[in-house]
Amino acid sequence: MIKPDDYASVRYVVDDVQAAVDFYTTHLGFTVNMAAPAFADVTRGPLRLLLSGPASSGARATPDDAATAGRNRIHLIVDDLDAEIARLRGAGLTFRTDVVGGPGGRQILLADPAGNLVELFQSAGNMAELYQKAGRSHPSTP
Repeated sequence: MIKPDDYASVRYVVDDVQAAVDFYTTHLGFTVNMAAPAFADVTRGPLRLLLSGPASSGARATPDDAATAGRNRIHLIVDDLDAEIARLRGAGLTFRTDVVGGPGGRQILLADPAGNLVELFQSAGNMAELYQKAGRSHPSTP
């Protein structure tokens, strides 16, 4: 079991908490820890995603000039990017970008119902070797 201090937490401000909970749990494998009309706490592995609706203290603390979704995004590693794209398109989701590839792998962006970005990433396979050369273990290696 993961202890609370083992999580990396990210807060996304959303306009509809239930729509966000449905999006993350139905399509991206998150589990609900707690959900209320103003706020929800969902997790996937060590990622704790805090979904703050307009009535939550987290959303009210956001300055007006930062009220829209930004270029930041959560990064989810997938084993088969093409299969994930097909599955999510089959569920009626649309993507914000086309697939982009580079030396580290391939990625695509989709947006949650509030416009917050989610990156789906498939490693090129040499990432573990690159981390090893840097003297570190790859984050997805147990």
